[in-house]
Amino acid sequence: MTHALSDSASLAPLRFVSAGSVDDGKSTLIGRLLLDARALLADQLDAVAHGSDPNLLAQLTDGLEAEREQGITIDVAHRYFASTRRKFIIADAPGHEQYTRNMVTAAAGSDCVLVLVDATRLGGSRQAPRLLPQTRRHALLAQLLRVRSLVFVVNKLDAVEQPEAVFEGVRLALLEFAREAGIAPAAVLPISALRGDNVVDPARAWPWWQGPTLLQLLESLPAGEAAADGSLLLPVQYVARGRDADGQPQRVLWGRVARGTVAEGDLVRVHPGGQMARVLEVWRAGTRSARCASGVSAGLLLDRPLDVSRGDWIVDAAADLAPAQEFDATLAWLDHEPAVLGRKYWLRHGHAWVPARIVGMHARLDIDSLQREPCEALAANDIGYVRVQAQAALALTDYADNRVGGAMILVDAHSHRTSGALLAAGAAPSGVALA
Repeated sequence: MTHALSDSASLAPLRFVSAGSVDDGKSTLIGRLLLDARALLADQLDAVAHGSDPNLLAQLTDGLEAEREQGITIDVAHRYFASTRRKFIIADAPGHEQYTRNMVTAAAGSDCVLVLVDATRLGGSRQAPRLLPQTRRHALLAQLLRVRSLVFVVNKLDAVEQPEAVFEGVRLALLEFAREAGIAPAAVLPISALRGDNVVDPARAWPWWQGPTLLQLLESLPAGEAAADGSLLLPVQYVARGRDADGQPQRVLWGRVARGTVAEGDLVRVHPGGQMARVLEVWRAGTRSARCASGVSAGLLLDRPLDVSRGDWIVDAAADLAPAQEFDATLAWLDHEPAVLGRKYWLRHGHAWVPARIVGMHARLDIDSLQREPCEALAANDIGYVRVQAQAALALTDYADNRVGGAMILVDAHSHRTSGALLAAGAAPSGVALA
């Protein structure tokens, strides 16, 4: 049984993902949230008993047989629950380096990333513990993906002596790393996912902590696209053919509005062709509407027939958007085969697929020193800055301005594996600029 939202609750649902290194307690934390928020069915409550076994808590999200056998998370699992203040959509991402692509996929659509840190693995109460590579990598990826809120969650403080001193040492190390990387974390919280301390309920054994619980923080974080305002940006997903009331053929162009609003009478431009038209009708869920805003799937009927197909973009006629065939981008490489110059890939932007090649490699980011270094190839989990040449012009926006218009993926043309995530133009964080 879940908590029902109160009548006064008006917050948008929050999408968040648990990230961090292997065995930091990500799945256990999600299980604890679901258990203590009373978001489990009766049979699930019986299965986890009283939540004292970390493996049982983790298995609430680890659904694959291989995950249960090995005690690891492989695939991204989504769960839904509600508190008295808002609804939540949780993504439990794997911590292994070989599954970094799954973490990127989950984070790209999230409002918040929780980067878990295992306090028992960072040298006890030392003042300057060394952060694990995946902790740094997942935080950097969250920053590159422009996730609105990043929260560091220091876990397993029930298993250390002097939890207050250990937490303070880890907190200082996290804040120093964040400062160097140009990351502004929303918070650094202490918890014990296994025992439930400071997850949903305050930790009675930690009088030194006067901050919010994890759930209280999640209830207060912003949700939705940060750059929703601005000129119209709509990727065409589907062209519906039909006839009007007079029997004349008409085509309605459907897609989810990525930015801005569209209304009847608006003058729009279609990219990459550049044709202009006026919007005669706006449709939403089968009903005619005066306008549609960002985040809503809309159907547009234009005042004249144009050659528009899936993969094209509809933008405000006055928008300063010039389609580009060759461009710079930040690249998070996800394939076990290295990224090399000249190799052919399929590039997806919005709903368009075009052949593309990497024609230049400017730098690779060292996640330890946060310095850029020259490179000729990118290995699995590397983050670099590259130049890409596509076979057709793409209506790109800066990823920092809009995550939909500036996001792309590269797919290996032979193996069909998702090989890399591309973020157009100046997408590198301010503290670790790669260009």
